[in-house]
Amino acid sequence: MIIAAIYLKEPVTGKKVFSIFVGAAGALLLILSSQGSGGSGKSSIWGDLLCLAAQFSFSFYFVLFKGLISKYSPVTLMKWMFTYASICVIPFSYHHISEMNFSALPVGTFVEIGYVIVGGTFLTYLLVPVGQRLLRPTVACMYNYMQPIVASILAVIWGMDTFGLMKGIAIALVFTGVYIVTQSKSRAEMEAERREKEAISKTE
Repeated sequence: MIIAAIYLKEPVTGKKVFSIFVGAAGALLLILSSQGSGGSGKSSIWGDLLCLAAQFSFSFYFVLFKGLISKYSPVTLMKWMFTYASICVIPFSYHHISEMNFSALPVGTFVEIGYVIVGGTFLTYLLVPVGQRLLRPTVACMYNYMQPIVASILAVIWGMDTFGLMKGIAIALVFTGVYIVTQSKSRAEMEAERREKEAISKTE
């Protein structure tokens, strides 16, 4: 919201601020309740900080590259994004990959790798630019709050976590925050309303 206000001149409304506060409170409640049930420690805190840093970077990406995303197709963006990402990563990972005995890996491991490549990477990065074209950066970023909900539900299903009142409240807060921010008005909508009011006042 802050980056969009500075860079894209999107309005910072009370509804947006409230929705982000509500959604963030829900996400934070999920994190804290999961730590309480799974055991918190230094590694967990560092993991949270890494995720937070990733979200900051993702927010910058959502705002600063909106013009570029609107100009090129998602496939073209993915092609160059993963080409440059591979150039950066391969020098650090090639040694480990070359020593791996792929023939000894079980079939289930290849299925899991396939899911990460197709579901968690290809489809995700194909659909995110589509959402960025259709939604304002603040609204698009708010859907990141859905990740801890999905993760918590899957963790409960697989017996890695438990579902309680705190998680229920957290999920309700996240959904409420996302809904409120989708109802907020964009700069274009507010300018259209202002022009409409000016036109009405002139006719009167």
